[in-house]
Amino acid sequence: MSILKALWPQRTAEPAPQAPAPPPAAAPDPAESPGPFRTLVESLPDPVLVIEGDPAEPAARRIRFANAAARGLFTTRLEGARLVTALRNPEVLEAVDEALHGASGSALMETGGAQERVWAAQTRPLGEGPGGRIALLTLRDETDVRRAERMRVDFLANASHELRTPLASLSGFIETLRGHAKDDEGAREKFLGIMQAQAERMARLIDDLLSLSRVELNEHIAPTGSVDLGLATTDVLDALVPLIREKALDVTTDFPPRGVSEVEGDRDQILQVIQNLVENAIKYSGPGAALRLSVSAPVADAAFALPADPAATRITLLAPDRPQGRRYALLKVVDAGPGIPRDRLPRLTERFYRVEGQKSGGERAGTGLGLAIVKHIVNRHRGGMAVESAEGRGATFTVWLPLVAPAERDPA
Repeated sequence: MSILKALWPQRTAEPAPQAPAPPPAAAPDPAESPGPFRTLVESLPDPVLVIEGDPAEPAARRIRFANAAARGLFTTRLEGARLVTALRNPEVLEAVDEALHGASGSALMETGGAQERVWAAQTRPLGEGPGGRIALLTLRDETDVRRAERMRVDFLANASHELRTPLASLSGFIETLRGHAKDDEGAREKFLGIMQAQAERMARLIDDLLSLSRVELNEHIAPTGSVDLGLATTDVLDALVPLIREKALDVTTDFPPRGVSEVEGDRDQILQVIQNLVENAIKYSGPGAALRLSVSAPVADAAFALPADPAATRITLLAPDRPQGRRYALLKVVDAGPGIPRDRLPRLTERFYRVEGQKSGGERAGTGLGLAIVKHIVNRHRGGMAVESAEGRGATFTVWLPLVAPAERDPA
């Protein structure tokens, strides 16, 4: 049985005795043609579209059939609609034209939004249909493959670049210790301390690179589970008490009651987001400085753009795709550090980017990956991120994450 016959079955009547058989009935709509073949195509994990049209009239191409995966991918009604209302990628449309002319085609398509995805499109001619020529369009999700390849290339490039400096430092000190400083006890202790610090920096760098790679690999897959953002922030603060006491920081908190700020997410990754932000605030705050943390919920979209300090510059570092009526929990981390120049704010989440001239109060040097990791984790959680700062007035980092829908909450 061909695809055309399965989707457009020809209903014929039994010939009457000694009478000519009636002509075949008109082909019904695919949606009215249930059967094993349609059920099979409906269950395919890849989006499948059957397109009908006249090769000479590209604007008249219509979608005659779309399986469940295709209907889930596109946000508009598909069957019976013009192809260009659902799909506007020129390379894919050209491949469809090739199929309508009788030749197979292929193309790559990227879908926009906060979670970008890459699709490999394949087209095949299917012959003549009830209203013109027919083409088959299938889409295969190659996001994981493309991400893995890009991550491999990025990891090698970043690791080789960032590890070169500490490795050169270690090699230089080893050479010195094996040479004229071999019997100098003071120099030996000093150089071994520096070498240990460089080795620890390389270990942190590798850990952060691996963490970033793991997050990026699954960034397009929404996490399951739920986390109370207020309780998670409390847990992070408890773990960082030694660092807070060392600087004698004045920490104030404002968290909602338990269960109010329950967000959709992976607990380990949410904790990593909070820890990275709080550690940054501690690192760039001077001794005895004020540190404020707050969690608010529920929060609507309009609250994200409100600046806390009229003199500061606010930049949205990540804007999620927001379904209408969505509510969020909002985490704010406010420090009293040196602040960040306005022209540096948009680059804060770039890999290895560090604001020139800022000191971290003698703390261990960062890897420049902390905020990049935060951004990718928040993006995976379909959330948003913003920074507000002015030189000499500290910085405020804000993260908002979607709340668990009421129907999904565990009963009290």
